[in-house]
Amino acid sequence: MTIDLLAFGAHPDDAELGAAGTVIRATRTGSRTGVITLTRGEMGTRGDAASRAAEFDAAAIAMGLAHHAMLGLPDGRLTCDAASREAVVRELRSLRPSVVLAPYWEDRHPDHVAASRIVQEAVFLTGLARLDTGQEPHRPGEIVYYMAAWEFEPSFVVDISEHFAQKQAVLRCYASQVYTPGRGTAEPGTLISSEHYWELLAARAAHYGRLIGKAYGEPFRIRGLVEIPDLLAAFGSRTY
Repeated sequence: MTIDLLAFGAHPDDAELGAAGTVIRATRTGSRTGVITLTRGEMGTRGDAASRAAEFDAAAIAMGLAHHAMLGLPDGRLTCDAASREAVVRELRSLRPSVVLAPYWEDRHPDHVAASRIVQEAVFLTGLARLDTGQEPHRPGEIVYYMAAWEFEPSFVVDISEHFAQKQAVLRCYASQVYTPGRGTAEPGTLISSEHYWELLAARAAHYGRLIGKAYGEPFRIRGLVEIPDLLAAFGSRTY
């Protein structure tokens, strides 16, 4: 199996919160997409490993993914060590994605920071022929970083206007994590379990959508620059 666009998250729901609209858009246009979570989210404030695994499966179906997997690395203790890098290298060599999505390298949650570095280093290592995993080397074309808690100056914004409602439906699959009417309040609250989180989600998407003249957008950042071979093809149809 090969994947065109492969998103990594530290926990179930990370990639969906930051990039579900973009993943859905790619899926709807015929690309093969996948999401891999490095941990099972077992240290989370709400839910447990079993419920989060079921939610992860449901979200994968809602997004139409060709592949989704949990690597089972230790939640709350992610470290960019050899074992973690090799686990990601094996996935990259197996799935051979063209583009990889990863959490932005600066964030309040240390697992997000560690996951970003693990993926970055694994993407480099996976192209080294002398790193023997019994698989053929592979080098993705680009690592693209999505936004989690901390904002950044984006390199570009993807229009998700047609897919924002679908993104919301995907996030509702994570009923243990997001605000869900009728769910009990026995568990401690978090930012995304707040009733107001849906407003915050829409506000962020609307803000970045406005910057590109669209209703909703998802911001991304890359390291370095990209080539624009044709200015007219890239910018000639912009109307805002």
